Amino acid sequence: MPSGTGRAGVWAGRAAWTFAAVLPLVFLGVFFAWPVVVMVGRGFVVDGSLDLSGFAQVFSRPRTWRVVGLTLAQAAAATVICVLAGVPGAYTLYRRPAFRGRGALRAFVTVPFVLPTVVVGVAFRTLLVPDGPLGFLGLDHTFTAIVAALVFFNYSVVVRSVGGMWERLDPRAEQAARSLGASPLRAWWTVTLPALTPAIASAASLVFLFSATAFGTVLVLGGLQFGTIETEIWVQTTQFLDLRAAAVLSVTQLVVVAGALAVAGRARAARERALTLTEPVRAGA
Repeated sequence: MPSGTGRAGVWAGRAAWTFAAVLPLVFLGVFFAWPVVVMVGRGFVVDGSLDLSGFAQVFSRPRTWRVVGLTLAQAAAATVICVLAGVPGAYTLYRRPAFRGRGALRAFVTVPFVLPTVVVGVAFRTLLVPDGPLGFLGLDHTFTAIVAALVFFNYSVVVRSVGGMWERLDPRAEQAARSLGASPLRAWWTVTLPALTPAIASAASLVFLFSATAFGTVLVLGGLQFGTIETEIWVQTTQFLDLRAAAVLSVTQLVVVAGALAVAGRARAARERALTLTEPVRAGA
């Protein structure tokens, strides 16, 4: 029979584990679930009954379709550029033999991703304003400036995600293709790229998600002229006081986010199933 002190210790341990499990749930309920429920209630509950006519009203406006189109266009353009630039970067930093300063360069590539969005937006504007160092390009308050900032932020997502897998990818399959007469490019295209496709798809999904939900950067560099769903929710709430439209757009954005997360999750699962992983390739291997 455990002593009184032993029982007290057991109960204290159970209480601690219960508190550790309940606290995150309470936090999510108060700061996530409750605001979402209130927002949806204000947008879709009229006189105590569910009313979804707000969707028809909001999506009948040309402004809404322009905002949705800009959101998808900016996110898609940033995603394509990040992938095209990030895959070579992943090869240089993770697949090639080690070189002096590679660790510092890996860390440096990650820095933009952790910078405050408003700071980056202001920095880009400082460069692109007419009297700035790059003012001659005429990119201030343009679609191109926004995409460039989004690429600046999310480039490291592709480099680290793809590079981490590429570094551990078994090189013997590509070596076998080369020994059978395939050129380096053909071996990469037919052997390595298919193996990396799940990692690339996962990284691309995350970049699309981050770009589609960008707020500070878009607001600073594009203003209301190049608004996205994220900035439009803010405008409808703070300037037009149209909570119903904000609720409709919020639900729309939740659908986009859920879709991107689902694609990223499936790609990650496919990557884990399909790739043959080994220890990181050493220099000269």
